[in-house]
Amino acid sequence: MDFSNVSLTALRVFRAVAEQGTFTAAAASLGYTQSAVSRQIAAIERAAGAELLERRREGVRLTAAGRVVMRRATVVIDEIDATARELSGLPEQSGTVRLGWFPSVGAVLVPRALAGLRRTDPGLRIVGREGSTPALVRALRAGSLDLALLASAPPFRPPDAESPPLVLQTLTERALCLAVPATHPLARGDFVDVADLRGQRWIAGSSSGEDRLMGVWPGLDERPDIAHTARDWLAKLQLVAAGCGLTTVPAVLASAAPPGVRVLPVRGGPQEQRRLLLARLPHPPTDPSIRVSSALRAAALDPDTPALSSPPS
Repeated sequence: MDFSNVSLTALRVFRAVAEQGTFTAAAASLGYTQSAVSRQIAAIERAAGAELLERRREGVRLTAAGRVVMRRATVVIDEIDATARELSGLPEQSGTVRLGWFPSVGAVLVPRALAGLRRTDPGLRIVGREGSTPALVRALRAGSLDLALLASAPPFRPPDAESPPLVLQTLTERALCLAVPATHPLARGDFVDVADLRGQRWIAGSSSGEDRLMGVWPGLDERPDIAHTARDWLAKLQLVAAGCGLTTVPAVLASAAPPGVRVLPVRGGPQEQRRLLLARLPHPPTDPSIRVSSALRAAALDPDTPALSSPPS
């Protein structure tokens, strides 16, 4: 076993596989072929003399040895990247925080928090990325994110069953809302009755798996009529503005709705609450991470952040 000759490329590939959860996704993110990724992982495991990734049907998970390599690889890669910045003549940073978020929260809350940090901590460097909640949890576990904003729906289970548990802080808990074309009959009132959602056309989140029904009101007692599917929140809201259908939205997106869209609470049936969580690994946070966490909490509690009241029962 001789780990001293492991290449930086192999470390980057290993980190990508740990973050993405599959060889296929890692290959796509890096622009490599899947066979090239497999060769790099085989090489780093030979050098380590141990299996670093547990192969499962649903993807890969770091082994105990893999977590050691991931922790050290993250330090090495970050130092190399810092060296490249310094050689390029970029100014020194007062710290770096790697922050992940799911798509809808990146439309309003994250930009507000980062704008505040640019005023109060101009030397603080935030490296951000968008991803699904499962992908962000994998990146936290892999050590390539310091903080992550996660979405949570009832019954509000932990985002994974790994040990040790992630440290989770609830920033907000708000009712799921509905985006309605301004010309739609449902847009005339201050709320939408859940009974009036039957027979409507919907704009869903994607076209595959369970994600296909994202954007459809939960618990709808009929087979939904899905007019369009789109992953991007802006695209979905523009489709709503064009009168193509309805879609569900977190309350935080109300201020990001384009002209021609009303974001309304829904009355009747079980309350559909959604939590915004700030997650990190259970080790003492760095001072830069504490400052970023404070900025995110402040942005979440900002009175200018839309907080539609819970619909009447």
